[in-house]
Amino acid sequence: MRVVCQRVTEARVRVGGEIRGEIGPGLVALVGIARGDDSATVRRLAAKVVRLRVFEDEDGRFDRSVLDIGGSVLSVSQFTLIADTSKGNRPSFTASAPPDEAEPLWEEFSAALETEGATVARGVFGARMDVELLNAGPVTIVLD
Repeated sequence: MRVVCQRVTEARVRVGGEIRGEIGPGLVALVGIARGDDSATVRRLAAKVVRLRVFEDEDGRFDRSVLDIGGSVLSVSQFTLIADTSKGNRPSFTASAPPDEAEPLWEEFSAALETEGATVARGVFGARMDVELLNAGPVTIVLD
């Protein structure tokens, strides 16, 4: 499992031109589920995302989490994060979990973020989405 977290001032997901998920200040979590991922991995990474200290305190240091600032998380499933680019120019996605395994784990991840105390908006699993975000910083952190 790989989660790319981007600190944002705002973000939204559109499917077919319709906004399906939207947040103000917080994190966009792009979530790639790999073959062999399980509930323990999902819970561990959800806890890490909500406690990731990438928001500045009054001294300008990264010392606050999305929970500390009262921000939100936009969770977006993105199987392409599991791409293998070691051979040739076409990415291989064989390490990505198949949709029937990945969707329940992504839903579990999003629910675990809520259980951890975050306000969560979601993309649409398997849909072609337009993700708009205003990356603050920019700050982008990759969690495995």
